[in-house]
Amino acid sequence: MVHFAFAGRCSTEDLQDPETSRNWQLTRARALIEPAGGKIVTEYFDAGHSRALPWKRRPQAAALLKALRDPHRGFDAVVIGEPQRTFYGNQFGNTFPLFVHFGIPLWVPEVGGAIDPNNEAHDLVMSVFGGMSKGERNRIKIRVRTAMASQAQIEGRYLGGRPPYGYRIADAGPHPNPAKAADGKRLHRLEPDPAAAPVVVRIFTDYLRGKGYYAIAESLTRDGIPCPSAHDRARNPHRPGHDWSKGAVRAILRNPRYTGHEVWSKQRKDEVLLDIEDVTLGHRTRLAWNTPDQWVWSAQPVHEPLISMEIFTRAQAKNSARGSAASERSPRPTDRPYALRGRLRCGICRRRMQGNYNNGQPYYRCRYTAEYAKNTALNHPLTVYLRQNELLPVLDAWIARFFAPGHLGRTLQAMCESQQRHSPTDPALEAARRTITETNRSIAQYRAALDAGADPVIVAGWITSAQNEQAAARQQLVAAARS
Repeated sequence: MVHFAFAGRCSTEDLQDPETSRNWQLTRARALIEPAGGKIVTEYFDAGHSRALPWKRRPQAAALLKALRDPHRGFDAVVIGEPQRTFYGNQFGNTFPLFVHFGIPLWVPEVGGAIDPNNEAHDLVMSVFGGMSKGERNRIKIRVRTAMASQAQIEGRYLGGRPPYGYRIADAGPHPNPAKAADGKRLHRLEPDPAAAPVVVRIFTDYLRGKGYYAIAESLTRDGIPCPSAHDRARNPHRPGHDWSKGAVRAILRNPRYTGHEVWSKQRKDEVLLDIEDVTLGHRTRLAWNTPDQWVWSAQPVHEPLISMEIFTRAQAKNSARGSAASERSPRPTDRPYALRGRLRCGICRRRMQGNYNNGQPYYRCRYTAEYAKNTALNHPLTVYLRQNELLPVLDAWIARFFAPGHLGRTLQAMCESQQRHSPTDPALEAARRTITETNRSIAQYRAALDAGADPVIVAGWITSAQNEQAAARQQLVAAARS
């Protein structure tokens, strides 16, 4: 009897039932191997991970690749129930040589048994399935984007998610899809929020009268008007909600949905290589802004406008003039040394402190009111300064204790253990660490994009994708730590 390992994958759980997907792939695999006397003894099934992720970045697939190297792996061959679920693009060409190297046959239903590495037809069939898998994903993306664009432009449909500050969500009748309507799903639309809508009008009015972002934020905070995250705490539990910021004012002034039109595709997803030195590690998703000529506007106003199109156009013209003036200033690079660059955070607001030279001496500062209006609830000074020359002796004395003769042995042992725990010798683990870092940065950018008025449906999908990618990387690190 030949002992097999089963390999499979299904998409995110909100799109597919993982158990159903696993069962039908497992059924196909058993139908292939059981007539030949095969038996599945172990499984490597990834649930909730995109097919675009290479095998090294899927936790179960990576575990299978690691098991190939183990002479006591417990199985003699690997069977895949559905190649289009498992291989994407050129992944077969990057993965199958490992099976050949370790002498592990790979069985797939499409060739009726084990893939022959010397058979050109087998190689062509598997390459075709990888291309079909990539094409299927691309077609789905095109269909979804085209459908959403037409819904926004022709129907003016509200596509869901977080409403812009100044609006709230209202019912717009049953869903046009009969199946979704039968499930109780309904359409929604935007309607003015009685408390916040006048604030939006005030912001546009003050801006066109000559006030700047910070002056508007300061006047709103001074008058006790809750900022957007404080006004809607249910959707913003992760934000402090102390006061208005320049960024919040700027996002409101740049949001075209206050004209009554539905506007979609203000942002897009770009896929960039995770590591240009190793293209087999695949891509990561990066959020990018589209230019205004790429936005999709509804043909007619579809909800009550808070401002006229003329006022919005004037505000954008003023914004553009501001941006052009700012872009003429070139950045000021510095070669001044900061021993603790990027390592200090303000003890009051927890933001990272910036390096700054003052009277010929290096300092670290936190200028809270450079972005946020002054608020007595936080009790943050205008600027917090920390002199480097006063901090380094204290830090040096603290470090010196660990390298004192009586502690030196324990310190060196701890450093060696730390290096072993975090050693980047395994490229897959190093890629997983980079993935966690990049997805944390991406999620922060996506949340900022929501505050800037991005389409909530699209951004929610990006956040979900980034979180799934991050979860896969974390599982991979946990599995490596346990082994």
